[in-house]
Amino acid sequence: MIGLAAALVFAAAPDFRASEIDKLAKEKEELEEQKKKEEQKKKEEQKNLENANSTVSDISGEMSGVKEEIEEIDETIVETLATISIIEDEIAGKEKEIEETTAEYEAAKASEEAQYEAMKKRIKYMYEKGEYTYVQILMNNSGFADMLNKAEFAEKLYEYDRKMLDAYEATKDAAYSFKLELEDQKDELDTTLMELSEEKAYLDDLLKEKEAEYNDYSAQLSRAKKQAEAYKANIEKRNSEIRKLEKQSEDKQKELDAAIKAEEERKKAEEEERKRKLEEEERAKRRKDREEDTGEDSGSYEEEEPKREEKSYSSAGSFSGSKGEQIAKFALQYVGNPYVPGGTSLTEGADCSGFVWRVYKEHGYSLPRTSYSMRSAGHEVSYEDARPGDIICYAGHVALYTGGGMIVHASTQKTGIKISNALYKSIITVRRIVD
Repeated sequence: MIGLAAALVFAAAPDFRASEIDKLAKEKEELEEQKKKEEQKKKEEQKNLENANSTVSDISGEMSGVKEEIEEIDETIVETLATISIIEDEIAGKEKEIEETTAEYEAAKASEEAQYEAMKKRIKYMYEKGEYTYVQILMNNSGFADMLNKAEFAEKLYEYDRKMLDAYEATKDAAYSFKLELEDQKDELDTTLMELSEEKAYLDDLLKEKEAEYNDYSAQLSRAKKQAEAYKANIEKRNSEIRKLEKQSEDKQKELDAAIKAEEERKKAEEEERKRKLEEEERAKRRKDREEDTGEDSGSYEEEEPKREEKSYSSAGSFSGSKGEQIAKFALQYVGNPYVPGGTSLTEGADCSGFVWRVYKEHGYSLPRTSYSMRSAGHEVSYEDARPGDIICYAGHVALYTGGGMIVHASTQKTGIKISNALYKSIITVRRIVD
């Protein structure tokens, strides 16, 4: 497309010049295409980096949660171990109490048995095998009072034996009951100790599981961070390549602009020389015709240069409407002025890009100087959305849109600055400078 534009602009230029411009334009296009590809790759790397950073964030959150769980399990294990230690101490105490109570029980039981055997012996001695029977004891006395004393003594002896037997039995029963109570308490402690041991085993397994989970997350996080670093490095690489391509593209554009300017200057010089020769030929012809009509010496005749009719122009900013409408109205007042290759004067003559460049400059805007460069000025809009003041770019040509499907442009040397239909040839792009 650029090569075609250059060919159209410089159709009369030597082949080597058109070929050089076309080559530079093509190289510039290739650099821009490479830059676009690098920018697309950069976007992909940035998306990958965003995903990697999101993964890092998610994994870090999961790790934080697992770490809190590990800390809670550690605290629970410590508390469980402390409780186990206390219960083990209590069990040891209970076992000692049970041992002491068992000894007390055995002693009470032995005392009871001894008392019972002693009482049996006394009863047997007194009632069964003794030298005297109970009646004899009662009858063998010095009197009734003595008999009563002996009977009372026997009764008291029996009551003593009975009380002692009951006391030993009560002591034995109490010791036995306390022993059973202690054994029940020990059983409860043993059960609690077993449950706590099972709980600790469960917590140990859970801790190992959480630590493995944490280590797995840690490995995932490490991989995600490495991926993120790799994506960052790739982005830096893309940025470096983009900057390099931008510099090459700028340099190539400068070469292209210089080649176009050189060709425009060459064409301008050729055109001026051609016009000068035509004017000389025209003056010589008029002198010859005059000499033939009047017989005057051609050497004494000097033709006066035709004078251009003076026109008055309104300054930029003196028109009403939007900024684009003001620019379009300002440009329309120069219709009829000449086309001059390489020119930028609205009154003395301008080429197509020089005309657009000068109109915008008068309104305080800086545009590229060539028609090719103007294709990237401002931002693109569709022709259907075109407004007055927009730049219409064609192959090798530019114009200002005035609205209603019309343009004003420096057309050719023959027609100068004029108004035309915007669709008089294919439009490449429409650029908007002012919104």
